[in-house]
Amino acid sequence: MKYKALVLDHDDTSVKSTPEIHYPAFLKTLELLRPGETLSLEDFIGYNFGIGFLAMCNDIYHFTEEEMKIEVDIWREYTSAHIPDFYDGIEEIIRRQKAEGGIFCVVSHSFSDTILRDYSHHGLPAPDMVFGWELEEKYRKPSTYPLERIMEKYNLSPKDIAVIDDLKPGYDMTIAAGADFYYAGWSESKTPETEGFMRENGVRILSAPTDFLDINK
Repeated sequence: MKYKALVLDHDDTSVKSTPEIHYPAFLKTLELLRPGETLSLEDFIGYNFGIGFLAMCNDIYHFTEEEMKIEVDIWREYTSAHIPDFYDGIEEIIRRQKAEGGIFCVVSHSFSDTILRDYSHHGLPAPDMVFGWELEEKYRKPSTYPLERIMEKYNLSPKDIAVIDDLKPGYDMTIAAGADFYYAGWSESKTPETEGFMRENGVRILSAPTDFLDINK
């Protein structure tokens, strides 16, 4: 097996969540905190891909610290009531990774308890390590902290790790750490701009999760 560690993003890489959960939740936040302002799904995806969710809240909508707490509360309430489905093929690559003695981890901008709930609800193996939104900002992707901790715990080198993600923070984290990055081309968050960025930077684009099976031999 080429990669001892498979690192998956969660939202829109492993589960179908932005159009069905995160975007509607943010619209509820705008309705409360910025009445009259609108945001298209395409722009929501674009901000998350480019500057990232936190920068969108801080720099585009200028949320105060108190407003950010409200945003998180709305997000948590919405995600607790909605469990997303996994993309076809994710279970297969996870089970193959574990069956052959590898590890798999999740690095995400969702909370770890929500991620673990999703895996448990669908009967999937629990990730070996999870790094979520509850981390201090300086430790969240694009910080290399999650990959450094994985390498430290399992005595791995960067080339032992494959990361599959659909957004730029995951790409930036992976490249900075020296690991191998694959773009989740099946993602519902894919746009011409996001795919174009990946092609311009020579990223291998996977059309389905199971494409990884042929790579990871």
